[in-house]
Amino acid sequence: MDNRGLLFIPDISGFTRFVSETEIEHSRYIIQELLEVLIKSNRLGLQISEIEGDAILFYKFGEAPALPELYKQVEDMFCAFHRCLIAYDRRKYCQCAACTAAVELTLKVITHYGEFTGYQVQQFNKLIGKDVIVAHQLLKNDISQHEYWLVTNNLVAGKEPEDITQWMHWEISNKETETGVIPYHYTLLSELKERLPAEPLEPVVFTDKVKILSLSKEYNTDIITLFHATGDFSFRSSWQEGIVKVEDIDHHLPRIGMRCRVYTEKGDRYVYSSSYYYQPDKIRFSETDEKNGDTTYFTLEKINDTTSRLTLDLYRKRNFITQLLSVLAGRNKLKGSYERSMVNLATLLKNKSF
Repeated sequence: MDNRGLLFIPDISGFTRFVSETEIEHSRYIIQELLEVLIKSNRLGLQISEIEGDAILFYKFGEAPALPELYKQVEDMFCAFHRCLIAYDRRKYCQCAACTAAVELTLKVITHYGEFTGYQVQQFNKLIGKDVIVAHQLLKNDISQHEYWLVTNNLVAGKEPEDITQWMHWEISNKETETGVIPYHYTLLSELKERLPAEPLEPVVFTDKVKILSLSKEYNTDIITLFHATGDFSFRSSWQEGIVKVEDIDHHLPRIGMRCRVYTEKGDRYVYSSSYYYQPDKIRFSETDEKNGDTTYFTLEKINDTTSRLTLDLYRKRNFITQLLSVLAGRNKLKGSYERSMVNLATLLKNKSF
C-alpha cells in the first residue's frame, strides 16, 4: 500500500478568550458551522483524519496533486469560509462579542506531501509519521499575516512555485525545529476575500399586506435583554399565548433566514426570520409564516438604560377578509391574546436571567 500522500490543514483563528457563557457558547457554534462549511467544500476527495480544535486534518494517499488543482481546493474553501462569515455578519441577531467579532476570523491553509500511515479509531483514521508532525509544526510559524496558503518544498520538488493567478506572489521562508529546518513557500489569500461579490439582503415587502394590529408596552429592562427575550425562539413558548413549543430547524444561532417549527394549541406551522436591523437605541426584526405570509414586526426602542419599549405590528395578506377584520370580533380576540402575551413577557423578564 502506498504510504505517501497529501496533508491538508485549514486552520481557523481570530477568536480571543471570552468570559460570558453566551459568548463561549456562540463562539463554539460559529466554529462548528465554519468547520462544516470547510468539509462541504472538499472537491479533491480528501479524507478527514480528525478535527483538532479550530482546524481539520485532511489527507489523501497517492501522488501529489498539481499545484493549480491544489490551489482550486484552497480557493473553494477560503471563499466558502468568508462567504459564510459575511452572510452571518449581515444577518445575525446577536450582538455579543463572539457574534460581532466573527466576521474578523481568518483562515490559513497548510499543505505538505510526505510519508505517513494510519490506524482506525472509531470512524476516524488517525495518522502517524514524521511528515504528520512536520505539517503540524508549520501551523506555528513566523508569517506575520493571518491568511495565507503555505506549501512545503515536497509539493513543488524544491522549485519556485508557479503564479497560478495574476495577483499571486510567493514568499520564501522556513521553520526551525529540533529535528531540522523546514523550508516552505507561502502566498497571501486576502485578494480572494476582496474579490467576493456583495450579497444583497432581500427587503421585506409590505405592499401586499395590511396592518391589522399594533400594540406597545414598556418594560423595566435594557434593550438587549428585551431583544434576547423576544428574538430567541427558545423563549417564545414562555410568553406568547397559544404557543406550546418551538423547534429550531436550520441554525444554532439566530439570524435572518432561520426557520423554526412552531407548535400551537391548534397545530403547527413554519416560521422564518424575514428581516433584522440593529442600532444601539432601536432594534427591528420580523418573522413571517411560510404558508400564509403573515408577518409579525417587532420594534424595540431604548428609553433609557433600564427601560425599553416593545411595539408589535401584525401584518396579513391584503384581501377582502383582512380589510373587514378590523370590524370583526376576531380582531378583538387576537388583540386580547397579544396583550396577555406582552404581560407574560414582563413576567419572563422579571424571573429569568438572560
